[in-house]
Amino acid sequence: MTTLNTAPNIPQPDDFYAELLALHDGRSKAESAAINARLVLLLANHIGDGRVLSDALRAAADPQQ
Repeated sequence: MTTLNTAPNIPQPDDFYAELLALHDGRSKAESAAINARLVLLLANHIGDGRVLSDALRAAADPQQ
């Protein structure tokens, strides 16, 4: 069983954040929302563990966790 890892775990996080921002550059709010939805689904599929995904949904809903 895997648990949700909320500790920093992305090599070069600033580079990833810049790439994520660039992905949305010049796009409408609707286009950006669609990209975000597809990204969430792609990453959820990659994770594939229902318990981890449920934990992530709860963590996203309550950032104070």
